Amino acid sequence: MNKEVLKYTINKGINRSIEFRGLKGQYIGYLAAGLAGLLVVFAIGYIAGVPVYLCLAVVMLAGSGLFTWVYRFSHRYGEHGLMKAMAFRQVPSAIICRSRRVFFGLNNKIKASK
Repeated sequence: MNKEVLKYTINKGINRSIEFRGLKGQYIGYLAAGLAGLLVVFAIGYIAGVPVYLCLAVVMLAGSGLFTWVYRFSHRYGEHGLMKAMAFRQVPSAIICRSRRVFFGLNNKIKASK
């Protein structure tokens, strides 16, 4: 008798971020949010009575700008690099303390806690 051998494929993509046409991670979300925003802009313009071809031209120009912006950031910073760059911008270059009064209070709190 011929027995059929069951073959199960192993998912090798565990713990990897999702990728779609070269975009990884959060950039897919940025692109989706931007496209949803452009859809809302088109709908508002259409309802407001703006000519359809003008709405379409504005949305197409803004959409191409959105695509280039998202792909440029994706290739420049990588998967998590944009978040790291934004976090690094918030780190102060120096911490300036013009008074020693803060440190005198620390010594008393340490003694009180013991």
